[in-house]
Amino acid sequence: MSGHSKWHNIRLRKGKQDAERGKLFTRLTREIIVAAKEGGGNPESNHRLRLAMDKAREASMPMDTIRRGIERGTGGGAGSNYDEVTYEGYGPGGVAVMVSVLTDNKNRTVAEIRSAFNRGGGSLGESGCVAWMFDQRGVILAAKDGVDEDTVMLSALDAGADDVRADEDSYEITTAPTDLEKVSAALGAAGIQALSSEVTLLPKTTVTVEGSQADQVLRLMDALEDLDDVQQVYSNFDIPEGQLEAASAA
Repeated sequence: MSGHSKWHNIRLRKGKQDAERGKLFTRLTREIIVAAKEGGGNPESNHRLRLAMDKAREASMPMDTIRRGIERGTGGGAGSNYDEVTYEGYGPGGVAVMVSVLTDNKNRTVAEIRSAFNRGGGSLGESGCVAWMFDQRGVILAAKDGVDEDTVMLSALDAGADDVRADEDSYEITTAPTDLEKVSAALGAAGIQALSSEVTLLPKTTVTVEGSQADQVLRLMDALEDLDDVQQVYSNFDIPEGQLEAASAA
């Protein structure tokens, strides 16, 4: 598994820490509000809301909090109106960076993101400058926990998955966005535990960065992810796994 994919696993662990501080719940609530506002409050007919609710349950968000988010999105509760914006730019070493936000004040948000890029050795770019370097894909991370690779491969590929990759403690399954739920259900039916399931942006090619430059890239990623309005950060860097693990431990 590439260093970039390893970063995704590390972000999962960070997400669990964020949940303890409430940051993850804030992001998930915003996503639920916007999904319900966009497509209605019924998860059976609103694919985006269904995915948002699944992620909220994975993070152990209380059902009352999920329901309140849906009510706010459908007009049944007070709350801010959030705009969806994607910002694009470059990090150290020329890596491409995309930042997905939900904000109630675009002027504040763009100023914070530009500042994070500048302080992190990167630069905020124009719309479309790096979007072409990414594809929207479904990604499932599944725990190994004694499950052999052949079982995962057969279950996932028979359900329509595109690829299955393994590292020492998990499997990464990629799908078309429209096949994500079907593949997730097939894995569940086979007794394979999903650690996460989401529609995300994957880089078409990666840029290798090492040493101090890699440390700079990771600091930029952390700075962007720590901004309150940021939902997701995507990049095409590839950093050696050992350096990623060392940075995570630090």
